[in-house]
Amino acid sequence: MLTNIEIASILAGSVAGLYLLGAFAWSIAFPDRRVWPPKKATMGIKLRVWIATIAIFGSTLLLGISNWNSFGWPAPVRWGLGVPLIIAGNLIVWMGVRKIGFGATSGEVAALKTDGLYRYSRNPQYVADMIILVGWAMLSASGWAVLVAGIGVIVLASAPFAEEPWLAENYGDQFQEYKVRVRRYL
Repeated sequence: MLTNIEIASILAGSVAGLYLLGAFAWSIAFPDRRVWPPKKATMGIKLRVWIATIAIFGSTLLLGISNWNSFGWPAPVRWGLGVPLIIAGNLIVWMGVRKIGFGATSGEVAALKTDGLYRYSRNPQYVADMIILVGWAMLSASGWAVLVAGIGVIVLASAPFAEEPWLAENYGDQFQEYKVRVRRYL
């Protein structure tokens, strides 16, 4: 039987994921009226995106704790794979934020970054966030955490499809050349 916190976490993570997927789908279908990245990065849109993202991560965390090792996986597998993925993902995410700045991470126009981690992936922060979610799902070995983490991975994997037309619009040939040289994920 699920507790109220587990039900609320499942709902919060799922609704947040659906909200972001809807925003990305809208932005892909109607680029002139895009939601993400925003035409103008207002505090309201930044808050909505960050709150939804935090809801996915927070829900995954809470579900993993409350439903710890429901799969019954051996500790060496969980700790040996999950913890290194979480650490590596966090290192990459924060290196990416440091490189492009918090504003650009939140949808503001800034200089196009093509060096550092961005030499290997056009979206190292999204890849790293996916790695964190997978790492936590493995460490917690929780069915409910795996479900919400899976939603989060789908959200993060779809975000570049909404962003790339915006990048092409803002950076023109520089982005097109970069896009040819560097893969979307890995």
